[in-house]
Amino acid sequence: MSSQQDKVPLSLINQAQLSQISAAVAGLNKDQLIWASGYLAGLSQLGSDAVVSQPSAVSASNVVTILFGSQTGNSKHAAMAYAESAKTLGLSAKVVSMSDYKPRKIKDETHLIIFVSTHGEGDAPDDAVELHEYLGSKKAPKLNHLKYAVVGLGDTSYEFFCQTGKDFDTRLSALGASPLIERLDCDVEYEAELAAWTHTLNDILAKAMQPQTTEIAAPAALENPAYAAIYTKQKPFSAVLSESLKISGRDSVKDIRHIEISLQDSGIQYQVGDALGVYFLNSQAVIERIIRATQNDANDKVLIKEQEYSLAQALAEQLELTLSYPGFVKAYQKASDDTSLLALLADSKALRSFLEERQIVDIVEQFPADIPAQSLVDALRPLTPRLYSIASSQAEVEDEVHLTVAHIDYQAFGFQHQGGASGYLCTHLEQGGEVKVYVESNDNFRLPADLNTDIIMIGPGTGIAPFRAFMQERDAQAASGKNWLFFGNPNFTQDFLYQTEWQGYLKSGLLSKISLAFSRDQANKIYVQDRMLEHGKELYDWLEAGAHFYVCGDAMKMAKDVESTLLSIIEKHGNKSAQEAKQYLLAMRKAKRYQKDVY
Repeated sequence: MSSQQDKVPLSLINQAQLSQISAAVAGLNKDQLIWASGYLAGLSQLGSDAVVSQPSAVSASNVVTILFGSQTGNSKHAAMAYAESAKTLGLSAKVVSMSDYKPRKIKDETHLIIFVSTHGEGDAPDDAVELHEYLGSKKAPKLNHLKYAVVGLGDTSYEFFCQTGKDFDTRLSALGASPLIERLDCDVEYEAELAAWTHTLNDILAKAMQPQTTEIAAPAALENPAYAAIYTKQKPFSAVLSESLKISGRDSVKDIRHIEISLQDSGIQYQVGDALGVYFLNSQAVIERIIRATQNDANDKVLIKEQEYSLAQALAEQLELTLSYPGFVKAYQKASDDTSLLALLADSKALRSFLEERQIVDIVEQFPADIPAQSLVDALRPLTPRLYSIASSQAEVEDEVHLTVAHIDYQAFGFQHQGGASGYLCTHLEQGGEVKVYVESNDNFRLPADLNTDIIMIGPGTGIAPFRAFMQERDAQAASGKNWLFFGNPNFTQDFLYQTEWQGYLKSGLLSKISLAFSRDQANKIYVQDRMLEHGKELYDWLEAGAHFYVCGDAMKMAKDVESTLLSIIEKHGNKSAQEAKQYLLAMRKAKRYQKDVY
C-alpha cells in the first residue's frame, strides 16, 4: 500500500502546466511515452533545483562529438552504442555521420570520438572521404585544443587492416590534437575489446569533463527504428531456402546463383539497398580434414566463451574455416611450435601471399601438428556472417528476399575449395533447409525520395543485384524518373544475368537505356567504364539534370576505375579542371547523389 508521500497532489500542477505537458507528449507512440515517463522519473530524482538545459545551453567544452564513417553499418552501430554509454555518465554526447559533418567544424570541437571502418585497399568509406581528405590537406587547422579517441573497425584478413582509423589518428596528432586513449583497432570479433576500451575512456572523460546530468537524450531505438529490429546479427531469424537457380550459362567461367529465401512469419522488413547477413555451416569434409591434420577427435570437448561444444560442432557452427588471416598463423605456430611457420611470420609480404592462396584447412594440412583441441579452437576466430546485397523489393516479393550469389568453387592443393556462405547456399543447403539471416540496413545506398529523379546504375557481375531491386521498387512506385543501366560480364550468351527481366523492363519503358559491356565477346576487352566514356556527353547531361549515380560490385578495381572514368567525363564534358571535377563529384556525394555498394 502506498504511503502518503508517494501521492502527488494534482494542485501542484496548474492548468497551464498540464496543457504544456499534454502538448509535449502529443503524437508520441506507446514506446516513446514509456521512455518519456522514465525521463521524467529521472528528473524527479535530481531534486527540485534541477533545471533541464537545452542543447544550445551546453558549453561546447562539455560536449563529446561522436563521428562515424561506415560502409555497412558496423561503425554506426558502435558509435550509437558508445553514445548511450557516455550519456549514462551524464556526459553530453552527439552522434553525427561524417557525411553530414562539415570538416571546418572540427576547429570548434574540444572532445572528439571517431568510429571508422576501412574499405577496399585501405580506403576510407564513402561518408568519411571528405573529412579524411580535409585533415590530410593544407587547409586543415591546428587542433592543439582538441582531445580525441579513435576506433578503427577492420578485418585482419586484409592487408590494410584498420588503415582509415590509423590515418585519422596520425592526422589528428600531426595537427596538434592529443589522444585521450590509445587507438583501438578492432578485428571482426571486437565486442569484448570495445567494451573494455569504452569503460576506460568513459572514466577518463568523467574526470576531465563536467557532467551535464540533466541533458538526457532518447535512446537510439527511438531515434532510429532500425535499432528496434526483432532480428539482428546477434539474434538472426531461421529462414527457409525456397530456391537456388544457376543463372549463368553452362559454359560460363562463373557459377552465379539466384537465391530465394522465405521470411514468412518473421515480420522482417527491408528496403532496397539493404544487405542480408547470412550465417552458414562449414563443410563437413573440411571439418574432418582439419580434425585429422591436428590429430584430434570429433567428440573432444572444447569451450567457446564458457560454453561447451564438441570439437566437430564448434568447427561446424562457431569458427571461421574459410578466410585465413595472420592471427591464425601466429596462434597456430605457437600451439604447434613449427619453426617453418615462425620464419613465414617474420616476412609479412610472403605471409600475405601465402594466405591469399590458402584456406585454414590448407594451412593445417601443410603444417600438421598434434595439438590439443582447445588450442586449435583458441587459434581460430569466430565465424562471421557474410553480407549480400538484396536483389528484390518487398513491394514485389513480399515475405521473400532474393540474392545474387557468386558460387566460389575451385580446385587447389589437390582438393575442391568452396566459399563458406556461397558453398553452403549453393550446394550444401537443400531446398526447404533453414538458414539464419538478418537485415543489415544501408542508408548509404538509397533510391532518391523524388520519384521524378533519374538514376544511373553501374553494376557489372553480381553488382547487378541491388539494381534488380531498384527496378522492382521503381515499378511499384510508378516512378517517372528515367533509369539507365550499365552492365558488364565476360560473355553475352553465358553471363547476361536476369536477361529476360531487363529486356522486359526495356520493352515496358521502365528501363530507359541499357549499356552492355561483354569483355570477352571481341578481341579487345570492353568494360563498363568504356561504355561510360562512349556515352560521356549524355551521361554528363543526366548528371546536370540531377540524376543520382550508383555503383555496385568489386571495390578493389572496378569501383576505382568507374570513379576515375566519371571524373574524366565531368572534366571533359563540363569543361572543368581536374580539381573542379573532383569538387563536382564531392558535391554529388554530399547530396547523396553518388552512392556506392562495393565489396
